[in-house]
Amino acid sequence: MDFLMLDRWSPYIIGVLIGLLNIGALLVSKKALGASTSYMKLGGIIYSYFNKEKVENNTYYQKTELKLDWGIMLVVGIILGAFVSAMISGSFNLTAVPNMWAREISDSVVIRFFVAVTGGIFLGIGSRWANGCTSGHSISGTSLLSVISWVSSIAFFIGGIAVAFLIYGI
Repeated sequence: MDFLMLDRWSPYIIGVLIGLLNIGALLVSKKALGASTSYMKLGGIIYSYFNKEKVENNTYYQKTELKLDWGIMLVVGIILGAFVSAMISGSFNLTAVPNMWAREISDSVVIRFFVAVTGGIFLGIGSRWANGCTSGHSISGTSLLSVISWVSSIAFFIGGIAVAFLIYGI
């Protein structure tokens, strides 16, 4: 059980485990893994407490049933699992500006916050525009041989590589 104490786990082992989780999810629930729809559902559930009529009139939420389902619980499990893992390994810490960000970009909390919020907005828009998030397309969609998922995943990698070149000037 010493592997539970590691700061980082082998990406190869984790890749295999995520693949097995994907197969299990498909066999048991007939649904692919993904997170963006769960965030949208959870957002709708929370917003409906403040303005139920607006949520009911929203065309997206008319097509998507707003209930706590396995996808939302998966996202909650990811967050709790990451927290528990960080606590067990002793690597948990709260920091407004991570060291790498401060070294490569800026040590300003305001800039870090602005970039994080802007990135989150773009991620949300992109995941709705692409009809799924990186995990949904790259893990589940490609394993189902979905052409749009392969195109999206290739675009994710190209974008990531381009941004790495911009940041690190490699």
